[in-house]
Amino acid sequence: MLTADLARSRTTDETITPLFIGPDEKRYRQTARELIQLFENHLGEPKGNLEDAIDKLTIADTDYKIVQGLAKLLKDECEFEVVAAVDPREIRRRLFEKANERYPIVRQPTLGEDTQKLEVYSAVADDLGVSLEECYRGMYADLEDNKRLVRIGTRTAAQYASDDDTSTSTTNLTGSSDAEYEHTDLTVDWLLTRYNLALAQAVLYDATEMRIRVWDHFGTVCSYVKLFGLMHRIYPIDADGERVPSTDQAAGYEAVLDGPASLFSKSQKYGIRMANFLPALPLCDRWEMVAEILVDETTGATRQFALDHTEDLDSHYSAGDQFDSDVERTLTRKWERANTDWELVREDDVFDLGAEVMIPDFAIEHLDGRRAILEIVGFWTPEYLDAKLEKIRKVEADNFVLAVSEQLDCASEEFGSAADRVLWFKTGIHVYDVVDLAEQYATEMPQSEEQA
Repeated sequence: MLTADLARSRTTDETITPLFIGPDEKRYRQTARELIQLFENHLGEPKGNLEDAIDKLTIADTDYKIVQGLAKLLKDECEFEVVAAVDPREIRRRLFEKANERYPIVRQPTLGEDTQKLEVYSAVADDLGVSLEECYRGMYADLEDNKRLVRIGTRTAAQYASDDDTSTSTTNLTGSSDAEYEHTDLTVDWLLTRYNLALAQAVLYDATEMRIRVWDHFGTVCSYVKLFGLMHRIYPIDADGERVPSTDQAAGYEAVLDGPASLFSKSQKYGIRMANFLPALPLCDRWEMVAEILVDETTGATRQFALDHTEDLDSHYSAGDQFDSDVERTLTRKWERANTDWELVREDDVFDLGAEVMIPDFAIEHLDGRRAILEIVGFWTPEYLDAKLEKIRKVEADNFVLAVSEQLDCASEEFGSAADRVLWFKTGIHVYDVVDLAEQYATEMPQSEEQA
């Protein structure tokens, strides 16, 4: 994504709008083409050399933010590695020890016992069994500017490619979780459309609330909402986007997402999650988004940011449905290693709560036909927690069980009829604790559901 200093938007008294570029404009296509070629020409070279080349291109172009923004997105697709014959820390240790033994080190000897710098490097290189050049280059190979560009997109520098190297580079979304990507080779069209999406993402760093409406692929969108741990409320809507009393009348769904600026303590990590969710929306054929963006922390003034499917934004995310939040993903991995007859599966049912709906996280199913529904209650603001508790109390299902973080300010009795079906956890959920809950509260699946 773009850093805040590379964002480009226009703010009026009422709205804030990203300054999108025209992907078909000749000057932008030329800039994108030059940047892609520049990166490819620097495969195998130090990162500092690449940065210098980008700066030179920037100086020659009047659109500083655009050039640097496009370059930032290309760097997100790169892999830089420390390339040295020996660990740079070991080279430095040996050099400093050797230099200390032969102090003082001089460039031009004036006395017979003076030691030149070259002699120290040569001695250490011999000790390590590497060439003098490898010793010299390797000393500071772990500095950021000295790391080598070993991969850009699907292209790997020849000297660093292995025979079975078939992997592709992807951008790390959350810092701790990998999402599925529809990765393509880096092209001019890819870079320019990705840039417009990144401009829209940057506006959302200061969102206080986002409202989305989707009329298709809602399961995929909801998966990404949960992947990024976004607090949400979901309502059924008709074809015109108006809320309806029940899911029976629904043509789509509206989700209200709380943004990072609405938290008591604004979290940069949460802001990145909000922005990273945005590419899920272009996976839908028809979608709308309206967000409130904080523009003045002192007065609390906000501006409205609106987007929809007519902007022709493209997504680089996968439309697959296997996504997890940090806690859910960890539970899934633990479950795969556990010895149990119960299976943890993604839940795609919708609890109809009247004016709202609720989509639980998992179903826990046994081969004998028993089934429980699991909802994980994690990172929420007090206001959102109150609303969530109200929704949970409306769920009328005897096989509905909960895993609740002890960090939340709530008690079992606040979960209504589900109070006896709450599993409290500190940092992670234990598989066999969930299995015990399922054993107690799972019910027989309807015959038609088992056959399906």
